[in-house]
Amino acid sequence: MTKHSLPSNRPAKRRLDATSLARVAIFAAIVAVMGMPGGFAVAGGVSITLQTLGVMIAGAILGPWLGALSMTVLMALVAIGLPLLAGGRGGIGVFFGPSAGYLVGWILGAFVIGLVVHAGGRKPVLWRTLVGMLVGGILVIYAVGVPVQSMVTRLPLGETAVLSLAFIPGDLIKAVTAALIVMTLVRAYPRAFNRVWATKKTPVPEPAK
Repeated sequence: MTKHSLPSNRPAKRRLDATSLARVAIFAAIVAVMGMPGGFAVAGGVSITLQTLGVMIAGAILGPWLGALSMTVLMALVAIGLPLLAGGRGGIGVFFGPSAGYLVGWILGAFVIGLVVHAGGRKPVLWRTLVGMLVGGILVIYAVGVPVQSMVTRLPLGETAVLSLAFIPGDLIKAVTAALIVMTLVRAYPRAFNRVWATKKTPVPEPAK
């Protein structure tokens, strides 16, 4: 066996092909559809919606780069005026309102979720998927959203953070739900992830002396 024919456990390099672009568009559409039921405003004009559930699932299934790209596409469509956010909101003005930081946080959040869930190119497992949802889908989004909300509303950062605690119970439920959905797909329809997961190398037994 030559050097170039040796098998490798490294995941294949991914290209932004037509299939990847289609998946990006589909998940951007899924998050947009999740905003159709609307939401209700709490904590200084920021609404509770189902759309962060879609962000979590997109990051976990698409991975870091495509997950972030899907949210970037969604934000671009919102910016040009399409009413794709909860309550039929759209237009460049939403990026100057109290929820602006949370919207931008969706992009970074999806990226971090993908990194954690697929760490090392490995197959998603429940504990790592849940950690990804909590870190990327809640902590990262809040880390961007709360300071921007504080700046826009001119409320102290600490007070804004306390007001944002109203989101935590719902976001925890969404994180658990997203993790369960992802693990169900891993078992029932792994093709949804469109990737080859890294596997542990099988040790080659030494020849008998």
